[in-house]
Amino acid sequence: MNAGMRKKRRASVDVSLCVACGCCVKVCPVDAIEIRGGIAAAVRTDKCVGCGRCAAECPASVITIQEAVA
Repeated sequence: MNAGMRKKRRASVDVSLCVACGCCVKVCPVDAIEIRGGIAAAVRTDKCVGCGRCAAECPASVITIQEAVA
């Protein structure tokens, strides 16, 4: 891996299965998740630190933490 490349973790929501309960919003330490249109959660990838709290809290298990090269 190049010295300038490092892997970052980011949350990802399966919006087709999200029920917009808001549990993830309550536990996010950096306010990176919001409920859009009352329909589904959306992750602001510019703020997400990939801690995994949202994925652990999600009762529908529709949030995953993925690695992305930044």
